[in-house]
Amino acid sequence: MSAQDVRSRVSGPSTPPPARILVVDDEPISRDNLALALARQGHETVTASGGIEALGLLQDSDFDMVLTDLMMEGMDGLALLREVKSRHPDVEVVVITGYPTVDTAVEAMRAGAYDYLAKPYRIDEARLLVHKALEKRRLRLEVARLREQLRERTLPVPMLGAAPCMVELKRTIAQVAPSDVTVLILGETGTGKEVAARMVHLFSRRSEARFLAINCGAFNEELLESELFGHEQGAFSGATRQKKGLFEAVEGGTLFLDEVGEMSLAMQVKLLRAVQERCIRRVGGTADIPVDVRLVAATNKDLKTEVETGRFRQDLYFRLNVLVLSMPPLVQRREDLPLLARYFAEKASRETDRPAPGISDEVMDILGRYAFPGNVRELQNVIERAVVFCNGDEIRPAHLSPELREVSLHVSRAGDRQPMTLEECEREQIRWTLEHAADNRTLAAKLLGIDRASLWRKIKRHGL
Repeated sequence: MSAQDVRSRVSGPSTPPPARILVVDDEPISRDNLALALARQGHETVTASGGIEALGLLQDSDFDMVLTDLMMEGMDGLALLREVKSRHPDVEVVVITGYPTVDTAVEAMRAGAYDYLAKPYRIDEARLLVHKALEKRRLRLEVARLREQLRERTLPVPMLGAAPCMVELKRTIAQVAPSDVTVLILGETGTGKEVAARMVHLFSRRSEARFLAINCGAFNEELLESELFGHEQGAFSGATRQKKGLFEAVEGGTLFLDEVGEMSLAMQVKLLRAVQERCIRRVGGTADIPVDVRLVAATNKDLKTEVETGRFRQDLYFRLNVLVLSMPPLVQRREDLPLLARYFAEKASRETDRPAPGISDEVMDILGRYAFPGNVRELQNVIERAVVFCNGDEIRPAHLSPELREVSLHVSRAGDRQPMTLEECEREQIRWTLEHAADNRTLAAKLLGIDRASLWRKIKRHGL
């Protein structure tokens, strides 16, 4: 036995983090004594006299753990255990039994119980078991959270481009990201505003925390308020349980408000309060909840004009307009077309499990003459469609949409800047990303949307 084990046996376990525990037993004295003992450790305890009542409580509210007696009238402990693990798999369950046998233990463990507690038990024994079960749950949720962060930290589309305007934009992002102030991203639809927001997050001191995005134009006022600030149980029809909003869910991280110009004036007032006071109030609640969140907002509207016409609050505009990033439309960065087109072709090919086709000169000529009103997002759609229809090793004009095939091949390109070669674009993109990722190749690979081995090969080929 280790010294640490001896100390645990003598002084008992250290106080576990407070949890919400449901104690289920049809014997009132046993149920209340256990609930009281756990409450004295700082836990919030709720009691139920049977399995049916317990399931109702679990449906209406969140719990971290359930301790249930095995032998009860109606639904017994094993039946309750199976229902809990089926409906609420993250909740740990400990079964309490006065008839401990090997068969009982095996059946409980197979049904998903953390462990079982044999009657009569000492309170310290119950506390230790609860502590271990809650620690297991905490570690499991932490692993899930870290996996989610890894998924979130991978850009859906990397910020590719070596055009002067893109080089300047990425340089600006690297400068403003560590400052932790609010950022406003302006640009047409499809220019990659969310990609820029994710880069701000990745280069910030909050990069280990969560990044969450919400399209403010996709919700009506009532739903948007609930999504952002959460609501209390019974706050409105259908609010059967308490819900945390995005401001609480992203604590310590970055919240991206896309299309913030679509917010109603009433919602703008509530957002302004959250930005100024750094606290929120759930719908139907009365308590102010402090929040530590970095805001990045984006819009395709001219907010100055919106302020002048009374559709956007001036005070909120000044709060959001601290650092501004302007996303260039695709027509201002035509030299990036080859790099972007190849990236989207490779991405679409991976998703359809087929070799990536090349892109013919005729197709690149057509793409270079097209206006792309939908910007990078439209280019992605164009290439994905072409990959689907391509039945050879090269995308040709016949694989493009009719609208693109009708683009004249004789339009003058006078005044266009001579584009870089594909190799030059790729080399410049990798060089910049490595520089601003402080030569962290793992982070650079994520920013570029490739794996680390592919990045190593490209670095070697380009002599970087």
